[in-house]
Amino acid sequence: MRIFTGCACALVTPFDAEGRLDAAALARLVRWHIGRGTDALVVCGTTGEASTMTEREQAEAAANAVEAADGRVPVIAGVGGNDTRRVIAACKVARAAGADGALAVTPYYNKTTQEGLIAHYTAVAEASEIPLILYNVPGRTGLNLRPETAAALARHENIAGMKEASGDMAQTMEAIRLCGAEFAVYSGCDELTLPVLACGGAGVISTAANVVPEKMRALCALYFSGDIAGARKMQQALAPLISALFARVNPIPVKAAAAILGLCENNVRLPLVAMRPEETGGLRELLAELAC
Repeated sequence: MRIFTGCACALVTPFDAEGRLDAAALARLVRWHIGRGTDALVVCGTTGEASTMTEREQAEAAANAVEAADGRVPVIAGVGGNDTRRVIAACKVARAAGADGALAVTPYYNKTTQEGLIAHYTAVAEASEIPLILYNVPGRTGLNLRPETAAALARHENIAGMKEASGDMAQTMEAIRLCGAEFAVYSGCDELTLPVLACGGAGVISTAANVVPEKMRALCALYFSGDIAGARKMQQALAPLISALFARVNPIPVKAAAAILGLCENNVRLPLVAMRPEETGGLRELLAELAC
């Protein structure tokens, strides 16, 4: 059931100067990541600004990424929402686009109970024809998927893992313990990648991988190969950049960094506003230090 092990990039979504989806740039991004060894790709997630994309745009982005990947790496489509029926419909669209899995954030605004989370995810998993990854990010949704709830859901045959972005290592460790070794728990916080791996995590779904894919993948590979010191050195080396990438609301800084590297245009959709050129000096210096 595990869709991937290692580093998945939570891809930015390229938009052109008029704010339209730039499908050609997205395809180039996918091929660029494959050339750098990225283990999996997530489209239309938080970093991909899915909340400002139409259903049609999300379907187009997923299909475009799948076509560009051409079976070389798994493509996971974001399908999260706060209406279970719409999430189920989004899973069907992701399946039709050829996605290998779906990433579903916990419902937001009309927040439910832990019992409601079990009912919601169970309904989605049973209706979906592709494996589901749970996504816990209470800082954005206001709803925390507790470890015991994750453990109950981990028993479902079509739930393949969880992106844990609570930032709470005690909670993450408990979720890994309760869910068991066969269930893939991924770090959703780049700065906690190594600690999550050390607690038994299966990898990371990474924002930083948009600009340092080889290094984020190497961090995971070093750990899994037994080179703990090497993994620690890599995590420490990446710490200043990771901090800078989250100094403003994601994906504002990472899109600016991607633009510095010539990977896409520095265009975000309102209510987000792009970093101005005079504000990106620190990112330029950090990317240069890491030889990006």
